[in-house]
Amino acid sequence: MKRVLLLLSCVMLIWCASSRGDDYPRKTALDVLHYRFELELFDDREVISGAALLDIAFREGGVGEIVLDLVGRADGGAMGMVVSAVIHAGEPLDFEQADNKVQIRLRDPAGPGEKRRFEVLYLGKPAAGLLIGDNMHGERTFFGDNWPNRAHHWLPTIDHPYDKATCEFVVTAPERYQVVSNGAMIEETNLAGRRRLTHWRESVPIPTYCMVIGAAPFAIRYGAEVVGVPIQTWVFPQSREAGFDDFACAGRVVGFFSSRVGPFPFEKLANVQSRTLYGGSENASAIFYNERTVTGRGEREDLITHEIVHQWFGDSVTEGDWHHLWLSEGFATYFTHVFNEFTHGRDRMVKGLQKDRERVIAYYRRHPDSPIIDTSISDLNALLNTNSYEKAGWVLHMLRHLVGEEAFWAGIRAYYREFRDRNAMTVDFQRVMEKASGQDLGWFFRQWLLQPGQPRLAGSWSLEDGTLRVTISQIQNNNTLFRFPLEIGIHESAVGSPRIEVLDIDEKSNEFVIEKVNNTPASVVLDPRCRLLMEAEFRRKERR
Repeated sequence: MKRVLLLLSCVMLIWCASSRGDDYPRKTALDVLHYRFELELFDDREVISGAALLDIAFREGGVGEIVLDLVGRADGGAMGMVVSAVIHAGEPLDFEQADNKVQIRLRDPAGPGEKRRFEVLYLGKPAAGLLIGDNMHGERTFFGDNWPNRAHHWLPTIDHPYDKATCEFVVTAPERYQVVSNGAMIEETNLAGRRRLTHWRESVPIPTYCMVIGAAPFAIRYGAEVVGVPIQTWVFPQSREAGFDDFACAGRVVGFFSSRVGPFPFEKLANVQSRTLYGGSENASAIFYNERTVTGRGEREDLITHEIVHQWFGDSVTEGDWHHLWLSEGFATYFTHVFNEFTHGRDRMVKGLQKDRERVIAYYRRHPDSPIIDTSISDLNALLNTNSYEKAGWVLHMLRHLVGEEAFWAGIRAYYREFRDRNAMTVDFQRVMEKASGQDLGWFFRQWLLQPGQPRLAGSWSLEDGTLRVTISQIQNNNTLFRFPLEIGIHESAVGSPRIEVLDIDEKSNEFVIEKVNNTPASVVLDPRCRLLMEAEFRRKERR
């Protein structure tokens, strides 16, 4: 009974942690189905003119107001957006803009199941979110850079990943700019006054942090389709050859994960040189890379792979709460290693995992109380940490070997299939993996996601008359206890692969006896195949 209660307790802990939301107020009575952003860009000023059309479905009756996120001007400053009108069915609505919100009052309450379209007219100079300025070559550019919640600096939205929507951008700009955005290009038309209209439409629901435009002079390569997906490269003309070479690996990545995980979720894949503040930003179907990462030396394959993986995990299957960012960044980190394993061999993967393990241990020493799902973090940028990336990647690696190759990939495919174009939480992923493996994984998810740190082991071994005796103690100083399978490698000769034995560790101190071992092994090592996130000191026990 004690074991049953413990397992139930673990499951409940996971459920509570996975269900706990951040402090963004969910608007459960309504759902934005589609955004249409009509924008005008100018060469002589940083002000943009916008008309946003929102198609909203009402899930409950009696809704009398809508609240959107939009950063306004504070204290008469020059930055921020000013709303001039809100229109429904051709008639203006009363609204109030304050505290970075637009509160819109409906003339008559909406009923359950009803859909309405609203138009928000606005003008202003974005303080963030849309980067307007010169690129590395001194040419003026415009780039959306929304992560984590900076879309509402220039787009009136529900700026949280829980409310995904389809979108389209209709951009009018000086004709010297080419414009890239999410989805498929619908129209490109030259207008009077040396201006051009470009229209892109994304037909797949995506989070607002992925809704972007890029406007710049571009060199564009329309590559061959891979598994039916058009592959495009958009780089500054001065980087034409270098960029086309650097991004040539994209097709291989798309092909690999389409076969391993599931169909690519979007209409195209464009890799875009940009002015993003990050190394890469995984905007759906239009990934933006920092301009300095394009070198022509082919040294950014890991970065490119990471951002492409996000098209499946992050953009299509989107975490429903910021504190579950590991479902995005951990997946992108680990599956980059998986791609390296497939493309460059297992040694390349192991080398990457070992580096990640070193980073995780170093991060833990600086942040000993921080688990992967850390609801105490309020600064969203602080979630971009080693726990969300490298440690979360290691969790997937350990899960893969715990449940086995077949069950792991069956679970990953089932998870993508069930939550494609939707939101997911940790509890959803746990449930899918339990079904795929036939195992109760509550203990695994609890200890690796909700508990800080990792095992720190001290061990010794001795050999006499063909019997190997192994002692393993957990000596981490935070009073935590981990449960895990631990492989030991017994090198019974100086050449060849080691004999592998698996020890089930579930106590503070564990002792094991292994029979029929060569009396003169070259060495005995812990975790010879790099399958456990740990620190360890392991030595031969001296004879007395």
